[in-house]
Amino acid sequence: MSSTAESSTAEATVSRPAQAPRRPAPLHPVVATVCGLVSIGLLLALPAAAARDPEVGPPPHPFGSGWWTVAAVLVLQAVAVAWVGRFRTTVLPGLAALPLVLSWAVPGPAFTLTAVAELAGVFLAVVAHGPRRPWVALAATALLLATAQCLNDVRSGASDPATAAVGGLGQAVVVVGLPLLVGLVVAAQRDAREARHQEVAALRREQDALLQAAVSQQRVAMSRELHDIAAHHMSGIALMAAALGRQIDSDPATAKRSAREIRAQSSAVLDDLRRLVGLLRDGSDAGRPVETLDALSALVATRRAAGTEIDLVLPAATPGVGPLAQLVAYRMVQEALANAAAHAPGARCTVEVGDPHDGRVTISVRNGAPAGADPGPGGGFGLIGMAERAQLVGGDLTYGATQDGGWEVRLTLPVEDVISTMRAPAPLPEAPA
Repeated sequence: MSSTAESSTAEATVSRPAQAPRRPAPLHPVVATVCGLVSIGLLLALPAAAARDPEVGPPPHPFGSGWWTVAAVLVLQAVAVAWVGRFRTTVLPGLAALPLVLSWAVPGPAFTLTAVAELAGVFLAVVAHGPRRPWVALAATALLLATAQCLNDVRSGASDPATAAVGGLGQAVVVVGLPLLVGLVVAAQRDAREARHQEVAALRREQDALLQAAVSQQRVAMSRELHDIAAHHMSGIALMAAALGRQIDSDPATAKRSAREIRAQSSAVLDDLRRLVGLLRDGSDAGRPVETLDALSALVATRRAAGTEIDLVLPAATPGVGPLAQLVAYRMVQEALANAAAHAPGARCTVEVGDPHDGRVTISVRNGAPAGADPGPGGGFGLIGMAERAQLVGGDLTYGATQDGGWEVRLTLPVEDVISTMRAPAPLPEAPA
């Protein structure tokens, strides 16, 4: 076997949940002791009962050989009761087989005392845990009881064979049927209680899973926000810092303006981080409005101040989308411009909000071929975050290279009610000579 197959087998073995071994059914020494004491006590009281009621029949002579035979059978039955819950398929028929010794060796009224252990044994066998009820053992027990009762009645001369057979069947129905019904009721109540406990445990596990899923979603949302903040602001700061080094000697006034922009971008980073941390605190107020499509003009103006050439195409009035979808669109444009600045330095960009069509509106960001060297592929989390946001609001995100060697990101969102007229970007003041 190859190492790959061995590792796959090992992983499958580890991943398979181990089943806990079934614990053996408990013994019942207390019930066995009670059965033995009750049976022996009735055996000792049997002569007095026979003296008061001659129809009972002659009991075995006290402490004679027959009496000790009956006592031995009763004690053996009591001992068997202690094990009937653990080995019910074998012990239960054995309880019914022991009275056959009495029906043959000592027939008479003492035979009825064996019903004490048999009643307890059937009840314990029914209520014991197990994959299924011991129906075969119960049927065999009933047959043995009927046979022993019939044999006892015939040998003791209490009735003829036909009457004895009917009496034996009746005795089997009572001795087996009565504890069987009671045991089924007790077992059903126990199973219902265990089912409720398992249901509660399953609900707790489901709640834990939902909590873990919610925590995971919050972590993903936080990672997207942190990525957007870092990618947008830090890329602009890096571009302005690179230009600042060239402007200090050749154009000090422009260098001072770039320094002010860097400071403004740094302050914006701190504000966004404070807002994100504030959202994580109970009862805190973010203190900042959610970005909408109207804020695209200010976003483009900020990127232009960083030195990026951007064309912004906005309709005079566009059907709106929900506030969450507008935030998704704003973040997409923000991230796409940051990616263009990082991977297509010097390329001209176009941000376009299209006219609504068939109940949907499209926002796209395109950039041309890079004028400088591409620093290489990024981590890919920006595009993943944009796609996840689009799915949350029922939108679609597509992206890919263009024919002129550039890149385009296109977001399509469902249209809702009409929103306010979008503002065109304000012209930037010209740099002093």
